[in-house]
This record gives sequence, structure tokens and C-alpha cells, in this order.
Amino acid sequence: MFWEKHFDKFVGRMRDHDLPLRIRLWNGTEADLGSMPAVVIGVSSMGALRHVLTPTLDRLGQAYVEGKIDVEGHLTHIIDVATQLASHASTRMRRSPRKARHTRRMDAEAIAYHYDVSNDFYSLWLDENMVYSCGYFRTPEDSLEQAQLQKIDHILTKLRVQPGDRLLDIGCGWGALILRAAEKFGAQATGITLSQNQYELATERIAAAGLTGRCEVHLIDYRDMHGKFDRITSVGMFEHVGLQNLRGYFAKLNDLLEDNGAVLNHGITSSDPNSAESPYGGGDFIERYVFPHGELPHIGLALQEMSAAGLEAVDVENLRRHYAMTLQHWAERFEAAGDQLKLLAGEKRWRIWRIYLAGCAHGFASNWMALHQILAVKGGTGAMPLTREYMYAH
Repeated sequence: MFWEKHFDKFVGRMRDHDLPLRIRLWNGTEADLGSMPAVVIGVSSMGALRHVLTPTLDRLGQAYVEGKIDVEGHLTHIIDVATQLASHASTRMRRSPRKARHTRRMDAEAIAYHYDVSNDFYSLWLDENMVYSCGYFRTPEDSLEQAQLQKIDHILTKLRVQPGDRLLDIGCGWGALILRAAEKFGAQATGITLSQNQYELATERIAAAGLTGRCEVHLIDYRDMHGKFDRITSVGMFEHVGLQNLRGYFAKLNDLLEDNGAVLNHGITSSDPNSAESPYGGGDFIERYVFPHGELPHIGLALQEMSAAGLEAVDVENLRRHYAMTLQHWAERFEAAGDQLKLLAGEKRWRIWRIYLAGCAHGFASNWMALHQILAVKGGTGAMPLTREYMYAH
């Protein structure tokens, strides 16, 4: 049969690379691609076999999410073997970054799809404050809780937030940063989000902390926000803005800032200026199943558009390794809570997030993506000290 010949040729070719993988077909046929299989891919039908015979990370991820293949083995090994399989079977992918339309309605729907799964879903694998962004590890032994609190303090310290400062957090999540800014740094903190679930829980947390009047959250698009602020934070949000909207986004931040104000933009960037995805595919998987309409700029583009919007970058820090560690913590917690997560979100959603978290941990560790914090100021020279020493004085 045609598929048998094609499969045999594929197995013979892949055995040259000694992959620790066993492929198990729907009819009981098994083939080892290496001497010590650590991962088993189970193929459910003849139609599903094409995903394995012409593998990219996108095709393998889609086949897993849709139940066309199953996998056995430790999740770290599964991602590593899938990457090796894609790298040996296909040429490296180089696709230009996407440039999607970003209307208010589209962006609201995309945010709701990703963040409004349920608060209980996220609480099972995030830290106790439900911070859904890259942590800041002083040592590899730091706990996830430590790393997330250190990240928030690192941001607020970089910005030199002082008592009475009006601070705006764009894409505030479940409120951890604005709560910390008000409680520890004495700021008058405002958060905005497009997620109904995040808005409701953040509002509850503000009241429970006794910070009503010093801290507030609004359900609003950043483009519709008005007012003036001394400090602005944007953490894990500008990935949703769209490449064509970056200048307008930074211009809006500039408009919201007081003169001599400062902004810190913390977001994922592409490591390749010519591509927004991994070298072996995978961007389509993220677009389809995880972050609809998400777009990653290279750090060069981000700085160019920020400058064109009137903001002066004064400090840039790459936290790529920190995000690899953060995602590894998330992936491990997600695995441990698997049964509960399936009940809350269903089998398909569990498969999506499972492969997404572990895959992104591998991607950041492999320098396929980066995470940059950009500290910028508006006008004048008095917003920040002459040196960076103040950032680490504590």
C-alpha cells in the first residue's frame, strides 16, 4: 500500500538521526526511530499519518489538539523530540511577521478567548497572585511566587514610583501590579483590561485589601483611555497591539504621560527580525489556538516605533532566560493539576494549554523568542537618575 511504503521510507530516513521516538500506528504497527525511545506517538488513522510524515511544530501541535495523535512520555521529552522531528524532516521556516487588522471588537474577542477561560483554571497553575507574565529570578532556585513578586518590584523600582504618583497599568490582569503599587509604593494606581473575568476579580481584590480609593480598575480599551499619569506600565500586553499599530500604541502612551513621566513596556519580542515564529513552524498553532491576532515585533522595530512616537528609551533589558524558567514552572504546575484542569476547561483546551506552555518554555530556552523590558521617558532629563545603580539599591 502507498502509505506503508511512504511510512517505511520515512522511518528509514529518520533512523539516521537516532531519535528517541516510537511511532505506533492505528493497526498495531510500531517503529522505533532510535535505540532508546523516550516518547511514543500514537497515530489514530491513516488520514492522521500525514501530520507525522510531514511534520512541523504547527502540524504536530494541531494533530495533538484535535485528537489525531496521542503522545506518551515526559512533557519535556515530548517537546524536545517534536522539535528534533520537525528539524530533521523539514527546512527551517522563515515567514514574515503577520500584520493583522486590530479593531476594538477583534481585540476584545481575542482577549476574551484567551483570558476568560475561567479564573479557577488559571489559579491552578499560576502563582498565588495570579501573575500571568514573565517572572524575575535572582537565582534559579527562586520559587515562582518569589520571581513574580520580584518582577513587579523590579518594574516599579525601575520606574521610581513614589508615594502619590498616578500610575496606569495597561493590561492589568487580575490586579497584582496595581495592588502592589498602591500598597507598597504608595501610588494612586489605575488598571485597565479587556477581560471581564480579570476586571471582576481585580475589583474584588482591591476591596478585600482595603485599597478602594487608592486603587481602581476599568474595563476599557487602551485607545479609549484618557487622563494624565506620572508612570505607566504595560506588562504582557503589546503583543496584542499589532505591528501596524505599534506607533499609535506608543503615541497613546506618550499622550497619557505627564511631562518628565516614565513608561515601562514589558513584552515578548521576536528574536528574528524577519520572522515572528519558531524556525520550524509553530506560529500558526499559536494564532489558531492560543493568541488570535497576536504579533511579535523585533526589539529593533519596537524601539524604532517608540522613538517615532516621541518616547526616549533609556534602558533595555532582555529577560528571555527568566521567561524560560517561568514557563517551566507553569508547565510543571499545569501537568500536576491535569485532571482538575480537564474538568474545568475540557480535554481540547487542556491539550492546547499543555502543549503551548511546554512549547513556549522550549522556545524561550532556544532563543526563538525574547522578552524585553523597555524603560522610556517623555521629555526633559529629570525623570531618571544618571546611572542604573538605583534599580538595585535595595
